[in-house]
Amino acid sequence: MAAQGSSDTVESHPTGNLGRRIALRREELGLNREEAAHRAGMASSYLQYLEEQPTAAPGVSTLLRLAGALETTVLELTGGDVDLPPGLGQAGRHPKFTELSSQECRDLLSTHGVGRLALPTDSGPVIVPLNYGVVGEAIVFRTAPGTVPSQATGSQVAFEVDRIDAAFSQGWSVLVCGHASAVTDPDSVRRLEEQAYSKPWAGGQRDLWIRIDPLSITGRRITV
Repeated sequence: MAAQGSSDTVESHPTGNLGRRIALRREELGLNREEAAHRAGMASSYLQYLEEQPTAAPGVSTLLRLAGALETTVLELTGGDVDLPPGLGQAGRHPKFTELSSQECRDLLSTHGVGRLALPTDSGPVIVPLNYGVVGEAIVFRTAPGTVPSQATGSQVAFEVDRIDAAFSQGWSVLVCGHASAVTDPDSVRRLEEQAYSKPWAGGQRDLWIRIDPLSITGRRITV
């Protein structure tokens, strides 16, 4: 097995992160392990090893094949771009800009992820990233009293999610505009806690639930 990645070992990525990045990108493309391995010209058992073995350190040639098969870059697969903003690459040669339908927007919002909340504050408009979920038609998130996101309560806000594929200079974004309110009913809070995919990445005690009831949902996509 190890022979496929025995030369020019890359050691720049944190132990275990490579496998998670490979699996995540494969799932984003809707590929099973066999399909991805076939694209990369390797055995599915070796791809399983790369995804599940924290100490796996494939060679540059293997990483290049994987990046090509998964329509990304070696830098992204190994986490080398984690501190860089998305979209540093050049624009595509023949980009196409399209508006998304309401249903397409809702499909992309899906059930959870990380988005950006734009809200008014005493010092002016502010934009903050946060974990969110979708329950029915509403966007929901958890925060703590006194934080910037908690100031969204009772206000008209905007919420945006996007995905940028830097390797192909394409991506999409969805914008939700609506009214934010605190969820205080104990039964409603309990249901939200049961449906939550994850605790907020920021950590700490964040028990204040806020929901955004959409007034409008729009989206756009750039393809090459």
